[in-house]
Amino acid sequence: MRCAECKGRLFCGLPQCPITSRFHAQVRAAARGREYMGSAPSVFVGSYGYPAVSAGPLMSADADSPPEWVARGLSIEDIVGIRAQTIRGSAQPAAISGQMQEIALSSAPLDVEAGFDRPVSFDLRFDGTVTPVGLSGTIVRLDVIDNARVSRVVDRITSDTDLPAAEACLSLGSDGVDVYQISRLMSVGLLGKKRRIVPTRWAITAVDDTVGTGLKQEIARLSPLTRIEVFSATLHGNTIAVILVPGDWRFEMIEIWGRRSLWAGEEESIVTDGERMKKRGYSPIAGAYYAARLAVLEYLGRTGRSGRAVVVRHAGSEYWAPLGSWVIREATRAAMSSRPVYCATLEEAMTRVDTAIRSPSWRAHSRLIPEMRSQKTLFDF
Repeated sequence: MRCAECKGRLFCGLPQCPITSRFHAQVRAAARGREYMGSAPSVFVGSYGYPAVSAGPLMSADADSPPEWVARGLSIEDIVGIRAQTIRGSAQPAAISGQMQEIALSSAPLDVEAGFDRPVSFDLRFDGTVTPVGLSGTIVRLDVIDNARVSRVVDRITSDTDLPAAEACLSLGSDGVDVYQISRLMSVGLLGKKRRIVPTRWAITAVDDTVGTGLKQEIARLSPLTRIEVFSATLHGNTIAVILVPGDWRFEMIEIWGRRSLWAGEEESIVTDGERMKKRGYSPIAGAYYAARLAVLEYLGRTGRSGRAVVVRHAGSEYWAPLGSWVIREATRAAMSSRPVYCATLEEAMTRVDTAIRSPSWRAHSRLIPEMRSQKTLFDF
């Protein structure tokens, strides 16, 4: 079964994912007209037909902020309900690029007035990277009512047209701008020398990857951890367990979809990927890999240490609707913010992971664990 790798990206060749299509029958949104007046906290750029894509604002009374959803303790049902009422506006990017850039630049949601060519329609879509949106409509008029509130660092970086996009992402991240706004800025073409519209799904993963790669370069110069640490947390049916081991940077992620969970059938589905200082190719785990890696690197950066990391994600049947890669980012951040459990041996750490995810099945799929068991490094002497 390839569903755990596909996550709705239609690798099967079908015109519509048979797993996610059932949500259209489960979730209903209220009817909307041809006009909207209210908050537009974010933007969305599609990927279909790239480079001839459609784009527009996301219109909702909600702030479109995953960290805020976590802080408020919202359930999957709460988030799906909010997103089912969110409108994705669609137009040719050139027609509304100025308005989209204002929305992306602002540190607070802006009010807009939008007109559609017909009443907006219910079009709830799910996948593993992008947060679902329930309503969509073709925009014929879009006016931004508020003035954008732009932070100094965002204004400085977006005004520098000689700064490469990768350096811009790293500068924003080091100055405390979260990846959620950085991905919006990239998506609407406000970063880099050659500026262009970037599909939202690509921008999310690209920013996680770019900021993470910058952090890897920083921690490569740091002293290693002094002992083995284990972290864990659960968010929306996703349990994340992390083992950190003293040494130079290595990373491995093992993603387990439990029996009868969203992307698995009667048997578990397990996908593994890893890296050294350089990552080869795009991960089969997709956006979740880069989101989890970023959270681990953020922790190492905060603590001023280097190390090797094994991240195990277990998604159970409680995770009944795919909400996007932000779930893995925030779940891993929650784990890395918890009190670490210090272990005397690697075997003890592995037993802690078994307990956290309630299964030892991940062990057989790890390639980094056997390597760390068999190889000695300078840090061992």
